Amino acid sequence: MIEQKNIGSKLFNIINGTVLILITLLCLVPLWYVLMISLSEKSAVNAGAVTFWPIGFNFLSYEKILGETAFFASFWISVKRVVFGTIVGVGITLLTAYPLSKSSRQLPHRNAYMWVLVFCMLFNGGTIPWYITIRSYGLIDSIWALVLAGSLPVFNVILIVNFFRNLPSAMEEAAYVDGAGPWRTFLLIYIPLSGPVIATITLFTIVGHWNEFFQGLVLNTKQSNYPLQTYIQQLVVSMDLSRMNSEEIKLTAQLNNKSLNAAKVFIAMIPVLIIYPFLQRYFITGITLGSVKE
Repeated sequence: MIEQKNIGSKLFNIINGTVLILITLLCLVPLWYVLMISLSEKSAVNAGAVTFWPIGFNFLSYEKILGETAFFASFWISVKRVVFGTIVGVGITLLTAYPLSKSSRQLPHRNAYMWVLVFCMLFNGGTIPWYITIRSYGLIDSIWALVLAGSLPVFNVILIVNFFRNLPSAMEEAAYVDGAGPWRTFLLIYIPLSGPVIATITLFTIVGHWNEFFQGLVLNTKQSNYPLQTYIQQLVVSMDLSRMNSEEIKLTAQLNNKSLNAAKVFIAMIPVLIIYPFLQRYFITGITLGSVKE
């Protein structure tokens, strides 16, 4: 009987490992294909001849994107946006979630506040009122427009509220008995115990700020203020040949929009790929604990 269980366990491990390898390949193959497209010549890409190896191997797409000083300026704007946006967004989210994690007895009208947040998550006034609001605060062409616009994701608030409500209430009661107030309890008890969910919403916030391009396009009137994703989007959509010299025009003629888009994907993906391994071990725990309500 024991031997049969061992055989069954080994068979399960083999099947499980095979399935996981196949799933991994299904995720990696498209990325590899996009990389090959970005490294292939224009005629091969247009003909659809590129498969798993580049044809006419070249770095023209990357040279086009990386060869301009505006690229590095927009890259720096995106870095600042991610840093400031993460600090502000995660901070506001935690401060909002902490009181909402209390009972209606501790926070009167708590359910009403929660319903307002949920309503705002499901419905909004539209792009024009949102833009007018940002403009009325004088934030157009400012890094703070990119940081503050959408700095309170309601989904993240719900995750943290549920996480806080799953923490033992006895710890907070003991802290109050020892003379700790709400701020001290929040900073010294709740925050240290919330590493997984904080890491999770931090990852969401970083990826959201890094990949977002529409806000940079709408909230900036100067191209010099564009974040990286907006800059790359404009590079592909609206190439101004009148501002290019003969060498740049020759290079553009050798390029393909598919190759540029592929290069854009990989350049924009690198920072997230660097950050993700450091936060990945908290990700599943944070999502699981923050999504289950007592």
